[in-house]
Formats: sequence, C-alpha cells, structure tokens
Amino acid sequence: MLENIEDGTCMGLALEQARKAYEHDEVPVGAVLVNENNELIAVGHNQPIFASDPTAHAEIIVLRAAATKLGNYRLPNTTLYVTLEPCTMCVGALVQARVSRIVYGASEPKTGAIESAHQLFAEGKFNHIPEILGGVRKEECSSLLSAFFQQRRRQKKNKTPL
Repeated sequence: MLENIEDGTCMGLALEQARKAYEHDEVPVGAVLVNENNELIAVGHNQPIFASDPTAHAEIIVLRAAATKLGNYRLPNTTLYVTLEPCTMCVGALVQARVSRIVYGASEPKTGAIESAHQLFAEGKFNHIPEILGGVRKEECSSLLSAFFQQRRRQKKNKTPL
C-alpha cells in the first residue's frame, strides 16, 4: 500500500511525541492511535526511564490510554503510527489489541519485529495480522534517533571518571 497524506500527517503527530521523549532523555519514539476516520484516540512516547517500567514503550503507552478511553482492550478499526519499527513485546500487544493497521517510520535492525531482526507476521502463526506499512517519514524518524544516540555518545565520552 502506498503512503497517503493522512499517513504523513499522522506520523508527524508521532514525531511530535518522539521529540517529547527526546526532551526527557528517553529514546525518541512516539506513537499515536487513530480510528478509521483518522480521529485521534491516544498519543504517547517512550517513558521506561521516567516510569521505571521496561514495558513503557510508546506503543504500550498508547494502547493502554486508548483501551482506557474506549473502555475496551480490543481496538479494531484503528491505525497505530509509530516512529520506530515495533519490538517483539509491542507486536504481541498490537496483536492482542487487534489493531488493524501498523504504520512505522524507521526500521530497527537490532530489535525490530516486523521486517528487521524478526518477521513475526511472516511466520503466519498469529490469529490476527494487521496491515503493515513501513518507511513513512523514515528520514525524519531516523534522523531524530541518530541525533539522540550521537548526543548520548558525546555525553558518555565527555564524562570524566571520579
């Protein structure tokens, strides 16, 4: 499926969330969930450090907020926009929530579970397989992540031992 204007716009909202994570020294990943009419249901960004919660990935934050808002753990007819390819944990949660479509920006060669390190949907073992679109605003998503990790490396290098 080709990227459409709405995909780019919605990914822009996810990028805004990723920038919030960056401002809080979290890995800059942002996500938004919209319904079939592209109405915003929930937004979120990575917060595992802030929340002291290894599951506080942007996707999980959004799924929790949306489920609470809608009063249902199933989220059919929704699209998740996320700036980075989801990991195994997040793919599992997206399957459980029955999200209809996953749109992501940058690929994640180390932990990506859609096309990169793992191809969980290709195995054909899930009872729910969402539509997938990768690479939406890929350069912006990748650049933000690269800038974050370059800054982290500089900070680490400039720290003097006690």
